[in-house]
Amino acid sequence: MTSPVWHPFTQHGLGEPIPLVTHGEGAALHTSDGRRVIDAISSWWVTTHCHRHPRIMAAIAEQAGRLDQIIFAGWTHEPAETLARGLTAIMPPSLTRVFYSDSGSTAVEVALKMALGFWANRGEPRHRVLVMEHSYHGDTIGAMSVGARSVFNRAYEPLLFDVGTLPFPAGDGQATLDACEAACRAHPAALIVEPLVLGAGGMLFYPPAVLAGLRRICEAHGVLFVADEVMTGWGRTGTLLACEQAGIVPDILCLSKGLTGGAVPLAVTMASEAIFEAHWSADRARMFFHSSSYTANPIACAAGAANLGIWRDEPVLERVASLGRRQEARLAALSGHRAVRNPRTAGTIAAFELGAAEGAYLSELGPRLLAHFRERDLLVRPLGNTIYVMPPYCIDDADLDRVWIDIAEACDRFG
Repeated sequence: MTSPVWHPFTQHGLGEPIPLVTHGEGAALHTSDGRRVIDAISSWWVTTHCHRHPRIMAAIAEQAGRLDQIIFAGWTHEPAETLARGLTAIMPPSLTRVFYSDSGSTAVEVALKMALGFWANRGEPRHRVLVMEHSYHGDTIGAMSVGARSVFNRAYEPLLFDVGTLPFPAGDGQATLDACEAACRAHPAALIVEPLVLGAGGMLFYPPAVLAGLRRICEAHGVLFVADEVMTGWGRTGTLLACEQAGIVPDILCLSKGLTGGAVPLAVTMASEAIFEAHWSADRARMFFHSSSYTANPIACAAGAANLGIWRDEPVLERVASLGRRQEARLAALSGHRAVRNPRTAGTIAAFELGAAEGAYLSELGPRLLAHFRERDLLVRPLGNTIYVMPPYCIDDADLDRVWIDIAEACDRFG
């Protein structure tokens, strides 16, 4: 019987097999036909520590036995309060406010509405948002609007609002900084960036100095700085936040994916006190008009609080550093291959292009690579001809070796 499920980012017309996963453990997934599949991309970048971390699973089970759901408009609950206090303790001190949502896309939507609401409530007509070339911030309308115009959103162009685009940093990034300086003179509302790594845009890296320069320019012109750390947060680039490596703090910070260790959906948008105060009033018309039915779901918040406990009590950054070194060594061993272009690492992320200087999402090589890795029981999902490895932090040497051996085989086969 044909499944009625419509899968995301899947062209069902290709007839590619869709395995049924029954359970996960550590850095692996297990399928209904008995295969053990190494998760080399953290199940779309969400699984940080491991699949089914006992502490997070226990927190979910305990909370499910107490309170499953409650409206969050005008009500609260202990898991949300605990997680919010924990976040303000571990994140930069100036980010004093925590607004809950459901996913990375909604965290970005919230951030954009906060930024526009900030200026509206101050009586200043600032509406334009600046973005970086090749960026990706999600698949809802606002998030698509601040992402690159591409095959991802071409069909929905009539729905998207106009933005100002800065060139992706090349060389020392001075052209990007100059463009930012010029754009900020027109007093836009905000600049939103993916710090250090543009994920879906092709795992494109740029240096911390450029990120610091962008923040400095925005601050000089009074432009709000929004950091989308949905993917880069929670250790992926080697530090808790990628922004740390540039020595900066945004006005608004978007977090999701690893917020619960990747166990259940949850997102937060953290904001400075100034952003909150612009919405604080006895006038109900100035409130922040955003919510969803499942805002701050208690079970998800309990998972998030357990994740913070892991960061507090376990040597997570040591594991991150170890994985980063192991990734770097394995990519270095492959970097001399004739088909490998632009090998690069950032923290636990390793990436390169196979057979071309630049990645192309709809490259004909993409489906062939997917089939190659699927046949070898690997969850590796190239971005066109850009191959990247971003595994859970628990992955051992044997599994990591398997991943890179099969990647080397793909280079021989398709390069």
